[in-house]
Amino acid sequence: MDIMARLADWHITPPLIEHPPLHTCDDADRLLVNRPGTRLKNLFLRDNYGRKHALLLTPPDKQVDLKALSRQQGWSRLGFASPERLDRYLGVAPGHVSVLALVNDAQQQVELWLDEDLRDGDDFHCHPLRNTATVLLSRADLQRFTEQTGHAPLWLPVPSV
Repeated sequence: MDIMARLADWHITPPLIEHPPLHTCDDADRLLVNRPGTRLKNLFLRDNYGRKHALLLTPPDKQVDLKALSRQQGWSRLGFASPERLDRYLGVAPGHVSVLALVNDAQQQVELWLDEDLRDGDDFHCHPLRNTATVLLSRADLQRFTEQTGHAPLWLPVPSV
């Protein structure tokens, strides 16, 4: 899928920055990739039974307390979803995850959780289904995108360890 064409169809035309592959936030730090906007850490989570899934966007330096978060959300023990689940639900491999992967979740089986620490952010850094580029998605474009995909964001006070 050409995610940039799909975004353009929805009147979302963010800047696209090409760069070497970045699998983690640490990779961006090591390459000294400096871009304007709000960096994100994207965590694809599942409940203990594998019946519920969530994509959590949080600041890159935050150490999320998954036990406290699962209690807060009323989910059985939260953990990281496997690469197979990531492919099945979001259609991407590890290191390529971003909110834009929700375009592949037509069944709305994945909840979108946004850390309240990001509320004042703008120009969110998102991989366009590949980790060799970054899209700078404005807050308004993020809202338009989630409306188009049917993934209403849930803003949460994400606990840290």
